[in-house]
Amino acid sequence: MTKEYFAGIIIFISFLLTNYSYFIDESFFVYAGILAWLALFLLIRKSSNMKLLLSLFFLSIIFFSYSILNDFNIDFVKAISVNQYLLTLLIGVGFLRLVASPKVKTVKSLPSGKASFFKTYLGVHLFGSVINLSALILVADKLYKKANLTKYQIIVLTRAFSSDAYWSPFFVAFAAALTYAPNLSMLTILSSGLCLALIAFFVTFIEVKKDETALKEFKGYPIEFETLYLPFSLAFLVLFTNHYFPQLKVILLISLFSFFLAVFILPFKFGVKKSVGQLRNHIVVELPKMKNEIALFLVAGMFGVSISSVLLGFNLSLPFEQLNAFYASLLLLFFVLLSFVGIHPIISIAVLGNWVDQLNHTLLAIAFLMSWAIAVSTSPFSGLNLTMQARYKLSAKEIFKTNLPYSIKMYIVCVIMLILISEYLGL
Repeated sequence: MTKEYFAGIIIFISFLLTNYSYFIDESFFVYAGILAWLALFLLIRKSSNMKLLLSLFFLSIIFFSYSILNDFNIDFVKAISVNQYLLTLLIGVGFLRLVASPKVKTVKSLPSGKASFFKTYLGVHLFGSVINLSALILVADKLYKKANLTKYQIIVLTRAFSSDAYWSPFFVAFAAALTYAPNLSMLTILSSGLCLALIAFFVTFIEVKKDETALKEFKGYPIEFETLYLPFSLAFLVLFTNHYFPQLKVILLISLFSFFLAVFILPFKFGVKKSVGQLRNHIVVELPKMKNEIALFLVAGMFGVSISSVLLGFNLSLPFEQLNAFYASLLLLFFVLLSFVGIHPIISIAVLGNWVDQLNHTLLAIAFLMSWAIAVSTSPFSGLNLTMQARYKLSAKEIFKTNLPYSIKMYIVCVIMLILISEYLGL
């Protein structure tokens, strides 16, 4: 048995313990965090972003050491487990891939034209909102088998997927927002996010439509939408439960219902015996493949706690007492620019997250989601674009230049949205 095999089991136990600690005995929460770190140490050597992880880890050690020497308060439990709920969502939603993968039509030649553009964009966006990067890879692999990805195929794939971050409760960005700004208004987040996702589509469509020949010749890949009942069922269960039990964490409701739905539906699709085998394979093979996300979230969380222990030790605070549209716009710009030089939004969020008590959680969460959506589409260092570069032999510079004008337009749109939401919230 390999390290990956044991790591997968440990990750799954960590997932179970996190839920057990929340609903039954909270003393187990720290053990869930410890197990997540143990899995990380088993998988760390195969992580693709070792330089960033080691930098954050050693910087955390330096900040913690400085805090100890100066008798600053350090919450070591928080350092270990601050992003545990985020990881739990990532793990729980991952089980949906067993039953939520969209069907693809068998075609000899790729369909082309405006209809193909719409179907490809919508398919990647809707299925990406639930099964995340798997949906994009599913379509991109089919396209890449026929020919190298074109500029407009790259545009559709990256933007359709990244705009999920504006609104999808099943997206990792949403989990980060819920972790650091838990007292948000779900209705406001979802309505504004869906509006932004729709605007992102129209911005992309208008850009592609300028080249009429490219739009007519656009080759997409058709996805069957039969399995969309699953995400809608999941959304209904989460919203229904949250309505009657508003005190329960939405992030855990999503992770639990995702797992239970997968376990419930699997036997109906594949039979009991095969379902057990698929669950086992997912735990010991697929969960360890989340090593990059697990590593980043754990180390970024620890880094955020370490730097905040120093800043709070010096009694430093944010340069503003209340978040409004102006400061939210500056934060958004700051987060996006940092992402362009390799600082993942989760790191920025983790550092700022320690001051969230004094800020409006809804506006802050929306700014978080906006920064994630813009960063994912354009930053050469985002998980999406690193995957596109490695898997489809694309240039990081090419993706950045292609999507930079789009990110500038969406930043302006986001600023307008922040102003409107700020007015609505009375900030």
